[in-house]
Amino acid sequence: MLYHLLYPLHTSFSGFNVFRYITIRSIGGAVTAFLIMLILGPVLIRLLRRYQIGQVVRDDGPETHLAKQGVPTMGGLLILFAVLSGTLLWARLDNPLVWLMSFVILFFGMIGAVDDSRKILKKNSDGLSARGKVLLQVAGASVVGFFVWLYPGFDGHLSIPFLKDIRPDLGWFYVVFAILVIVGSSNAVNLTDGLDGLATGPVIVSASVYLVFAYLAGHAVLAEYLQIPYVKDAGELAVFCGALVGACLGFLWFNAYPAQVFMGDVGSLALGGALGAVAIIIKQEILLAIVGGVFVMEALSVIIQVGYFKYSKGKRFFLMAPFHHHFEKKGWHETKVVVRFWIVSIILGFVAIATLKLR
Repeated sequence: MLYHLLYPLHTSFSGFNVFRYITIRSIGGAVTAFLIMLILGPVLIRLLRRYQIGQVVRDDGPETHLAKQGVPTMGGLLILFAVLSGTLLWARLDNPLVWLMSFVILFFGMIGAVDDSRKILKKNSDGLSARGKVLLQVAGASVVGFFVWLYPGFDGHLSIPFLKDIRPDLGWFYVVFAILVIVGSSNAVNLTDGLDGLATGPVIVSASVYLVFAYLAGHAVLAEYLQIPYVKDAGELAVFCGALVGACLGFLWFNAYPAQVFMGDVGSLALGGALGAVAIIIKQEILLAIVGGVFVMEALSVIIQVGYFKYSKGKRFFLMAPFHHHFEKKGWHETKVVVRFWIVSIILGFVAIATLKLR
């Protein structure tokens, strides 16, 4: 919005020329989203407490988590508001990819909101059925898949990190692949969101990395120099990623141990879906498995646990899944698990950035 209102004035005052630059607007989006979280966070927490919108803790979880029962949840609503505000205020509104990402984060947030509401009303951890949730996620991801398939200049080739000359063409199957990536990312972040600040840290790292890649993918000269796919209009997604980083940093202010508020499924499903969609749009799909390695690890731990439990007729591979609970059961304090997962995420972020030159 500010671009359309203020940039045209640069002919009268050269200072308004700064609104032309994606880097400045990405920083503006991040700061705006962060301040919204910081200012409105306490207000939201009071409202959630007043209306008794509190966390419902699963019965079979670690005993230490019983203290989290009743802590305000659905804080992801404010994350969505902050991300959308930061994005729409600073991004170019004539860019279709900006509106696509706005749809994604809202649609997946809606799924999470319905899931959270059912848990709160039922006073247990059973929300939407697994089948119902996945069907809704597939519907939302399908919009992204078909949108990029029909987008000018699109091709179905995959970009594989470290291998510049290997780009397999999936053809029309790319739509199915896009759906799998987005749905998988959404659920993986959701599974990771089990400890105070655990999911927020890796989301910040992943969004920061994709901010860089989105900017480069939308710049024809830099994309060619770095030998990454050029995607028309993708640069504006750097503003979206900046707002995502700012909103999550602001949320972490209140979500750090001991958490004053949880994001709930409304936040985790939306953030995961958004990361998956950005990865698809800027043609850095496989990179998500690197920078989002913590999410991948958490999802795989659940798959392994369920598969091993069925195969071994009742035995468990981990003490508890998702993976972060395994370490809690081994005696690690919650903050130690969170910080060490953050460290792993940061290292994976560096590895992801390194793929720009190691090709």
